[in-house]
Amino acid sequence: MPERPVLPLWAAVIAAAAGGFALDMSFPSLGVWPLAFVAVVLSLLSLVGRRIGGAVLVGVVFGAAFYFPHVSWAARFLGDTAFNWAPWAALATVEAVLSGVAAIPLALAYRWIPRVRDTPAVRVVVLPLVVAGVWTLREDVLGSWPYGGFAWGRIGMTQSESPLATLSSWVGVGGLTFLVILLCAMTIEAVRLGVRADAPARRRRALAAGPAALLVLLLVTPQFPTTDAGTITVGAVQGNGPAAYMDARDPYDVLNSQIAATEPLRESETDLDVVLWPEGGVDSDPLYNETTALSLDAVVRAFDAPLLMNAASARGGDPTSGDDPIYNTSMLWTEDGAVQLHSKRNPVPFGEYVPDRPFFEALAPGLIGLIQREYTPGTDSPVFDVGGVGVGLAICFDVIDDDLIREGVDGGAQVFMFQTNNADFRGTDENLQQLAFARMRAIETGRSVVNLSTTGTSQIIAPDGTTTEQLPIDEAGAIVADVELRDGTTAGVVVGPWITAAMPLSLLALAGAGVLARRRRRA
Repeated sequence: MPERPVLPLWAAVIAAAAGGFALDMSFPSLGVWPLAFVAVVLSLLSLVGRRIGGAVLVGVVFGAAFYFPHVSWAARFLGDTAFNWAPWAALATVEAVLSGVAAIPLALAYRWIPRVRDTPAVRVVVLPLVVAGVWTLREDVLGSWPYGGFAWGRIGMTQSESPLATLSSWVGVGGLTFLVILLCAMTIEAVRLGVRADAPARRRRALAAGPAALLVLLLVTPQFPTTDAGTITVGAVQGNGPAAYMDARDPYDVLNSQIAATEPLRESETDLDVVLWPEGGVDSDPLYNETTALSLDAVVRAFDAPLLMNAASARGGDPTSGDDPIYNTSMLWTEDGAVQLHSKRNPVPFGEYVPDRPFFEALAPGLIGLIQREYTPGTDSPVFDVGGVGVGLAICFDVIDDDLIREGVDGGAQVFMFQTNNADFRGTDENLQQLAFARMRAIETGRSVVNLSTTGTSQIIAPDGTTTEQLPIDEAGAIVADVELRDGTTAGVVVGPWITAAMPLSLLALAGAGVLARRRRRA
């Protein structure tokens, strides 16, 4: 017998929409993390028994209800121009459509697997495993495609304030997504079997034991340990300058804002190991601009410490030619100038560069013409040696890149310093969402994170995810702190990529179930 829908289509559409809104509310600024479980349950219930057309419909509704509010901050990127709505609408629409297409294999899992063998063990164990694998694979695909993908809506990232966050140190963020979906899918099937009229009390208790045992195991798992390796004294400066892409400003305005906000550090009378500025904290290329270079030299001399700063840089070309590649570059500046360089690994498509520019410019010349930046992806190491301390880097949206974070740990990072520019999204949830991702990276890697923004809010996060220091949003300020260093590699860093790599097995299992189900149906 074919699997019957749990909900009629009209009710499934409502459930999918409610699930999408619930998932958005599980992220900051509301950050009600239990709603992620509600969202997953509603989404899965809307897909049970659906044919392909119905699955696409409820998948699109779920995706739209989530992404339109979740990335509403994208409407701020182009300021008050006539096209300010376009980046938001385009991004949310594309993600919603892709979510609809990706809902098809989830619906097929609920149709095919019970046809092969409909037993309690298959329902409560095998089916949820496949569903969790397909959902996690969907996250991985949408996070890497097209044009590098958009991984801003991962279920694992909703748990940054949850007791389950420590699991990321064992299985990575992708593995945490898998476990959340698995728990939800197991609970759904246990309840569905338990409420059957012919289900004896003993079966109900046995069915409930599986999800309950998994939940207890997830809650009692401690964070994977790392080893204390001392401290590094950091002066982190939030300049609050006019650093947005569409901000009106004169030359050196952003640089001068950073210098002015750095001055109070002199009053601390603390010997700093490094002064940290955010992404875009310098609005000219110090490798070619002598005035800027002299200003950075003065900061280094004033504190007798290196300056870790960021600017758009031609990196060996002529910045005035217009032909040489430009990189979003973090630099460790000393009395000898820029001694170490790291460029953003994943420039944001349609924000920091325009992929296939001739094609999109032909479609929307007025809109694409507003985006003149063409940053080139970097390939250099994301780890700086700062006085013998390994400092891992991730520039703004690079914080969502699992491979880059893992490369940082493998490269000897004992602390992470994330430089970001949130000026484009003042007054939105974008910065708080990014803060949640930074907190998850601290827990996942067992390392402190200094998360520094141009406009705030900026934080120092301990290896257990606790915020120890913070600067308010839209205010200039500075933090002086001894930041804890850690050695050792967590299981999440080692095992995480293997878990993600194993997710395509769920599609193979689904395909096998489809073949067997078809044979049984013919028989």
